[in-house]
Formats: sequence, C-alpha cells, structure tokens
Amino acid sequence: MTAVEMKNLVKILKSLADLNRLRIIMAIGKNSLSVTEIIHVTDLPQTLASFHLKTLRNAGIVKTERNGPFIYYSLSSPDLIDTLNNLAATNNSITALDRKKQYKHSDRS
Repeated sequence: MTAVEMKNLVKILKSLADLNRLRIIMAIGKNSLSVTEIIHVTDLPQTLASFHLKTLRNAGIVKTERNGPFIYYSLSSPDLIDTLNNLAATNNSITALDRKKQYKHSDRS
C-alpha cells in the first residue's frame, strides 16, 4: 500500500469512527435512501443527519443522486457493508477471547 493509499484509508477510517455515521451507513446498506428515510431509520435530528452525511460525502463514502425534489444517498462502494460486517464479527471474536481470558484470570484469584 502506498503512502497516498494509506492517507486516503485513514481519512475513510476517521469518517467511520463515529457511532452516528456508522448508523447512517448501516441504514443505507446496499440501497439508496433519502434524507427523510435516513432520519426515520436512525432517529437522528435532521441537522445532525445532514452534518454526518456531508462528512461521509466529503470522505467519498457516500454519493448522491437527485430524483426530482429529493436527494438520495447510497454508498460509493456497497461492499463497505460486507467489510463492516466482517469487522463486527472480528470484534465479537476478540471480545469473546478477552472475556475468556478475564474469566480464566478470575478463576485463579
């Protein structure tokens, strides 16, 4: 991986490092949603959803498409959902291992 690629990856990862932005990404999934639909699914206030959508758009994570008076958001790479699900599974495995280690240490006490 080149330095430029790593810099771009850091930008994406920083954008993903927010609970509300992850909620928006997971809500969109492999679909296209309007801001109204995103607000409905995430229960975020309109101003907060718009702020996070702008951040995600600036990072290149989401793209927009106008359809009449509505703007629809979709992931620039729908495979991101699969990657996030894989990360979640990895996180669950690591968490389970940590619990197992903590349990073994507490047995020795």
